Amino acid sequence: MRAKTVAQFCALACAWGSSFLFIKIALDDLTPAQVVWGRLVLGAVALGAVMVVTRSRVPWKWGVWLHLTVVAVLLCVVPFLLFSWAEQHLTSGMASILNATTPLLTLAVGTAALRDERLTRRRTAGLLAGFVGVLVLIGPGSLSGGGHLKAEVACLGATTCYGFAFVYLRRCITPLGLPAVSVAFVQVTIGALIMLVATPWLATPVPHASTGVVVSMLALGGLSTGLAYLWNNNIVQAWGAVNASAVTYLTPVVGVTAGVILLGEKLTWNQPLGAVLVIAGIMAAHGTLRAARPRPAADAPPPEVREPSERLEEGSAR
Repeated sequence: MRAKTVAQFCALACAWGSSFLFIKIALDDLTPAQVVWGRLVLGAVALGAVMVVTRSRVPWKWGVWLHLTVVAVLLCVVPFLLFSWAEQHLTSGMASILNATTPLLTLAVGTAALRDERLTRRRTAGLLAGFVGVLVLIGPGSLSGGGHLKAEVACLGATTCYGFAFVYLRRCITPLGLPAVSVAFVQVTIGALIMLVATPWLATPVPHASTGVVVSMLALGGLSTGLAYLWNNNIVQAWGAVNASAVTYLTPVVGVTAGVILLGEKLTWNQPLGAVLVIAGIMAAHGTLRAARPRPAADAPPPEVREPSERLEEGSAR
């Protein structure tokens, strides 16, 4: 069982980290909106298959579907469109690094919107470190008017949508106690339905996808948007929320490596430096970077950890 969980953890990091590579390849023949159309439709099909295999139930209450429609827009449709548009101008590695700001922006939104999320000195230091990392990632060229500032801001806009979606999930969906697979299936399906309704406006130009683009879309929809949700759920159940969160640190590494090796993308000096600062900010803000402490007594209560449902919310934004 342990080997199976490790294999799923590695598969999850690869699926989410390489999603930006798949987007970049798909953009050779498809428009950004067509990429999102295929991603959500294929993702809904994959999650539907998971629902059948696991015999999970679909929540049919209208209130739940209304809440998940908001989540689908904020967690799927809008950020997927922003990332796909941005990757017309950015490398896939750069997009994957900017995606790593999601936990920081979620923390920022949660601090402002949730009463029980207080801005402590540790969290403030983490947010500041992450903000400095973002500035390093953007680079002096973009800030002075060169580079691709609009595309970089679009990626940050996507991760901001993720932040609002996670807070909305926590306030409106998590208290309902619904299975993570069911929530993921409904939200991705709603996103797919939104894109299907928009099909007449997305059909031009008519796509002529090559074999590489078809394979990339199948991987992006079936793996990165579909099966990855199931793997994340299994990892949280086996290892707990805190250990499962380590995948956040691996996805940009996978994304950058895939872009450099498979697409020949160049790695500039500011990308690894900015990524280190962003990840350090995440670790500091979430309490991972702490000085070593004496081991507690055997009868001492265990340290507080987040509920698995909170980690599942974070994992669904890829």
